[in-house]
Amino acid sequence: MMTMTTMMTMTTTRRRTTTMTMTMMMMMTLMMMITTMTTITMLLVIVTIMLLLLLMTMLLLMMRWRRRSRTRATTTTTTTTTRTKMVRMMMMMMMMMMMVVVMMMMMMMMMMMMMMMMMMMMIMMMMMVMMMMMMMMMMMMMMMMMMMMMMMMR
Repeated sequence: MMTMTTMMTMTTTRRRTTTMTMTMMMMMTLMMMITTMTTITMLLVIVTIMLLLLLMTMLLLMMRWRRRSRTRATTTTTTTTTRTKMVRMMMMMMMMMMMVVVMMMMMMMMMMMMMMMMMMMMIMMMMMVMMMMMMMMMMMMMMMMMMMMMMMMR
């Protein structure tokens, strides 16, 4: 990216043809970056969906198991409590996974912003940085809330 910036400075002293080529190069790089980011994000989303489906199936199985145990035995107090704990743990895992995905998305956004920064002005860069900082703060707050919820559950 440093080479790109240097080339930009060089083009100002040269002919129009060089500037045209540079713009083309810039566009190509941007397109490549966007495509890569989108693919990665899509993969992440697919993975998360799969995990959620698995968790849902597990929960359903748990519910069925609980019902069966109730019908069969009389002393099912301990078993039910353990199962509820397990369900809670599952919920926690789901939340954590979602948070991780969001964080990954944020990182992707950061990368995109960085790429854009190289091309654009300093003012834009500053604005982007501020926005990213705000987002990170929000994420931290969310994490804290999740931790509190976990504590309450236990």
